Amino acid sequence: MVAAIPYTCGLDAAADVIGGKWKPRILWALHHGPRRFGQLRKDIAGVTEKMLIQQLRDLEARHIVHREVFHQVPPKVEYSLTPLGESLNEALAPLDTWGAAHLAELESSR
Repeated sequence: MVAAIPYTCGLDAAADVIGGKWKPRILWALHHGPRRFGQLRKDIAGVTEKMLIQQLRDLEARHIVHREVFHQVPPKVEYSLTPLGESLNEALAPLDTWGAAHLAELESSR
């Protein structure tokens, strides 16, 4: 196992946690409350089942997302934000506002 390189600043740490295409979208989907796996797949257009599972596991390991298993028939699993995940979502809110304000310009420059 390779030793992790220490973070050099807070932005470095945050980018490591939310890096990639899907994690911010998962966090934003969970902003509305606990979601089952199928609901998340519907909320996040284009994500594959495999990728969603990988990203949720990583966010769970980082204590950003909580996975609760209900022992019933049929089995039920819900994902929700931890307090750490909620605080991360609050930090993402200004990025959402910025993106919405500049959506047309950003779309045209793709």
